[in-house]
Amino acid sequence: MSVGPLVLELIVVFCIALLLLHHYGKISKYHPIVIIATLVAWYFSLIIVFVLPLDVSSTFYRQCITTSEATTAVNGQTSSASPVNVSTNSSANLLPDTWQSTTVGPTTGNVNASIHTMENVSIISTSTVIFATNHSVSTDLVTVPVPFSVEDGECKKPWSYVPIDTLPAMWHIVYWTSQVLTWFILPFMQSYVCAGDFSVLGKLKRAVFENAFYYGSYLLIFGGLLIYVAASPQLSLDFAQLKVLLITASNTWGLFLLVLLLGYGLVEVPRKMWDAGNISRTTAWTYFQLARLSTEKQEANEDLEDILEEVKKVSGIVRYNHPVRKFVNIIISKCPDAFQTRVSQGMDDYEDYDAGRSRSDLPTEKTLVRIHRQIIRAVHTQKRTTVQWKILMRKALHLETISKNLGLIDRRWKEEFPSDEDENYCYRTFCSSQLKWYWYCLTQPALRKTLAICLAVLSLMVVWSECTFFNESPVLSLFAIFINLAKQNYDYFYIELASCLIISYLCVCAYYTVFRIKFFNYYYIAGHHQTDESSLMFVGIMFCRLTAPLCLNFLGLIHLDTHITGDDGVETSYTKIMGHLDVISFISDGFNIYFPILVCVLCCATYFSLGQRCLSAVGFQRFIDEADDMTTDLVDEGRQLVNREKRRLQRELNSLKRAERDNGEDISSRQWKGRTMRQAEAGTDTVTQSPKRYKRKTDKLELLTDAEPIDYSSVSHKHKDDLDDSGWGNDESSEWGTTSTYQNSTRSNLSTRPPKNLFDDV
Repeated sequence: MSVGPLVLELIVVFCIALLLLHHYGKISKYHPIVIIATLVAWYFSLIIVFVLPLDVSSTFYRQCITTSEATTAVNGQTSSASPVNVSTNSSANLLPDTWQSTTVGPTTGNVNASIHTMENVSIISTSTVIFATNHSVSTDLVTVPVPFSVEDGECKKPWSYVPIDTLPAMWHIVYWTSQVLTWFILPFMQSYVCAGDFSVLGKLKRAVFENAFYYGSYLLIFGGLLIYVAASPQLSLDFAQLKVLLITASNTWGLFLLVLLLGYGLVEVPRKMWDAGNISRTTAWTYFQLARLSTEKQEANEDLEDILEEVKKVSGIVRYNHPVRKFVNIIISKCPDAFQTRVSQGMDDYEDYDAGRSRSDLPTEKTLVRIHRQIIRAVHTQKRTTVQWKILMRKALHLETISKNLGLIDRRWKEEFPSDEDENYCYRTFCSSQLKWYWYCLTQPALRKTLAICLAVLSLMVVWSECTFFNESPVLSLFAIFINLAKQNYDYFYIELASCLIISYLCVCAYYTVFRIKFFNYYYIAGHHQTDESSLMFVGIMFCRLTAPLCLNFLGLIHLDTHITGDDGVETSYTKIMGHLDVISFISDGFNIYFPILVCVLCCATYFSLGQRCLSAVGFQRFIDEADDMTTDLVDEGRQLVNREKRRLQRELNSLKRAERDNGEDISSRQWKGRTMRQAEAGTDTVTQSPKRYKRKTDKLELLTDAEPIDYSSVSHKHKDDLDDSGWGNDESSEWGTTSTYQNSTRSNLSTRPPKNLFDDV
């Protein structure tokens, strides 16, 4: 016995869960309790990928042990027997309870078979045992199938075998922790995090109030189950039966949820991989996403600007001598830094601002709670859309570069704008321009399409097995056939590898759909640390609800669920502790029929994009095909946004080259990328900074070097033109991170007011 593989797998899964959580959220910024609860939910949902295959191999080993012990027991009972014909009635008491006997057609006369006997038990094949007793002889021959070919009464132990009590204890922890998290803890924490109250008690009250309907529905369902149990004569109201009923109800909901997610993921995962290998389609999809994100970013900026104006108004009304001023300060601390500085500069502690002010003008605590909740969400949405815009724009520029390089005859990679990779010494040393061309233009698309074909074949196998795993004889599930072939040869490594591959693909398809869920920006899962706490916990809730159904569905696919196969063989540790693939009895009558049909219907609907077409018909922006009018318009709009961004980058590059030429310096494009491009992505204007960096020290201009320009209107109009041409100018030029009307008014005042202190040094 060795727990080394199990411990190693647990560590690997923990690292994967931690990396995923770090990729989607900001671990250092969120509350530790939120991070711990979410990490546990994600960790337990991923642990099944590696632990369940160990349970499968251990189950096959226990089946072999049971078969060996049963054979030994039969040998002891038949030590005084002679090899004669065997009757069904006389030998029935010798068969183990876990075996199913099969009768071979009637025979005539005596059976004189010269068979090699070992303690009066004749082995005629690796799958048939003939028992001989001293009882009466019949004309029927009894054969018993042996699940394993037991040689010399020994069974090979799996390489990753763990003590028999380890897996049941682990499944207890995983199952019940997941259930408590998904039904009670995470929903309550979601409401607590999203609450805008300023005290812990206030947030708790808000969370309880918002979850009243949620938990009330639980009580209603629980009451209905109690009535159902009380009305059923075959069921009793003891604790054990009630526990089984609750688990069955949870599995029923989880299975239907799993069917919905798998129906989308089994088709969309291979299709997305295939589209990723098509450069032209990927570029069109990126243009489409840019156009959508541009609208979303503009709306986020406007929403944030409206909230900031309201915060500024409240801050002007509620002064330092008011009791709710501390709440206003908390709200201001959640605003952008530039806004905090501007508000703090306009405060005066020495004047009584309450004089002559009516109480109706003062905001209530309820109003401040609403503003607090809105400012948190608005700031996060604005930051997320800005980051997504920059990442998507960089991707669009890269895809256009690939498209241009496809037509090059010399097959050497050329870039219009230098990339970050050029600054890496190792990348410059080992990755030549020719190697980059072959990778981006030939190898990478071919690999993606090959992987897409493999995933499509695997999806077809999953759909076929989902539709046929209820059939006991003959076995039609492809995964059950493969696993059964491996267990006959004690190939535990292949069993675990195949099981890991199957359960991994099921998890990828189901979890991929979860990450694609977007509910009016309330739940929005975005990479690069742009997912908020509420959305992270939403993913954890969905993962925990899918853990048990995924395990039961996988065990049903490989025919290790005894309620599916109908035999009394050795069960897995999971089904022994957590139950079987059962649903509520009034649903189970047609479940075997409707479950496969529902899987096929959802896969077909996803393949033909019926859901996307319906949403597009009612006005939602969805990428269907390039022949669709809405799709074509948005693709053209995205292409224009990319062209505008390229012009902005080209102007910055030309400006820097002029500054270098004036100073007689030669700066390579790699250095330009390392300094100027990063500043452009961070929202700084290198064009306005370059005159300060490269000052011309002449006698005539030394006095007026730092003076303001006289032609203020021309400067203002020039800056405005640059912003109009820029894809990011609206939010990067704003002092609050948005297109502020306050800032526009400031610029207009700047263009008309006379210069101050221009000749003080003369």
